[in-house]
Amino acid sequence: MKKIVAIFALLLVAVPTEAQMRLTLRSCLERGLEQNFEVQLVRNEEQIAANNATPAGAGMLPSVGLSANVGATLTSTTTKQTDGAKETERNAFDQSAGAGVTLNWTIFEGARIRTNLKRLNQMHAMGQLQTRLTIEEFVASLTAEYYNFVQQQLRLENFRYAVQLSRERLRITEERFKIGSFSRLDLLQARVDFNADSSQYMSQHELVVASRIRINELMAEEDVNEQIIIRDTVIGVNKSLEWNRLVEDMLATNTELLMADRQYEISELELKRVKGTNYPYVTLSAGYGYHYNRFDTGTAKWRGTLGPEVGVNISFPLFDPTRRRDERNASLQIDNSRLMQQQIRQTLMANLATFWQAYRNNLELINLERENLIAAKENYEIAMERYLLGDLPGIEMREAQKSLLDAEERILTAQYNTKLCEISLQQISGNVETYLK
Repeated sequence: MKKIVAIFALLLVAVPTEAQMRLTLRSCLERGLEQNFEVQLVRNEEQIAANNATPAGAGMLPSVGLSANVGATLTSTTTKQTDGAKETERNAFDQSAGAGVTLNWTIFEGARIRTNLKRLNQMHAMGQLQTRLTIEEFVASLTAEYYNFVQQQLRLENFRYAVQLSRERLRITEERFKIGSFSRLDLLQARVDFNADSSQYMSQHELVVASRIRINELMAEEDVNEQIIIRDTVIGVNKSLEWNRLVEDMLATNTELLMADRQYEISELELKRVKGTNYPYVTLSAGYGYHYNRFDTGTAKWRGTLGPEVGVNISFPLFDPTRRRDERNASLQIDNSRLMQQQIRQTLMANLATFWQAYRNNLELINLERENLIAAKENYEIAMERYLLGDLPGIEMREAQKSLLDAEERILTAQYNTKLCEISLQQISGNVETYLK
């Protein structure tokens, strides 16, 4: 009796209260995109790439600095004249000081600077695509877990229903046993079946809790064990997906393909950057300042200068043993990027075809299982009527009950599997963010 009370207490706990907020898939995704740690990290990395993709980051702008110096020397000097006379000056104390503004600017570096800016812009674009890819993976993961939570709750309801059916059968068997219509074997079998269904229900409750914790983890909730109630009570399947549209969208908007294209462009820019080392470098230096020198010897006691200074430096690389190697490696990297494009495209097409076939098969399976469920329900109702009349053994009644529950389980599994295929197809085609709408 205590066990039965505990089971029905668990049944009551599983029932949501109206005071709890009911979440939709969109609200879960919006909360997760705002709080998820991985999404925040990749957004920061994107911002770093944006900060680098500037003319200053590429080295196109001059550097300007302010400098000042103070110095002193203490020397002793001996001078021998042509006539053999010697002149000695001891402990001469000379002083110097200066302050000014300096500018250094690389005017030309074999087009490496402009190439570097283009490369940084491509890296920024790559960072944006990496953010998009992370968001798409997050949306797919949370959407799949959201519907897994729906599935586990529906399965919990099925097991709850199984417990209720077994309890009713046990009640009927106990009454019939008391009046001698059923044997003790019938009573024991009914009790064993009731306990088995109760055990399944309790185990299923653990799966519901695990899925709820996973959703809270993906949304980066502080309390991962927080109670959540979702609004959806069925697994809705999008039956309007079209193969040609999926292929077209994949080739045009798939994030992995776009990243491969960007990587190819970065590889080409890297080759240009390496070839830029074959050209001369031209740098400009300029300054404006004041310099003061005080002399302890000689006819002049001090000297001060004020004015600008300008200089141009030109250097040309004559021999660099690593240049040819770098060019060959950069050319090979371009070939690798091209091969990577082809490999990713082929892999995506294979995955798309695989999930499409599974998607179509599961849609057909749903229709078939719906027919089976109708037949299983009718079979159970007939079996219950015969059981109440004492015209059906307990084992056959249990078999009818099991057939009904199995039919409900199969259609639930088919619906969830179809939803997973749908999510994967939307992700590969670059349309997974449709779940945010």
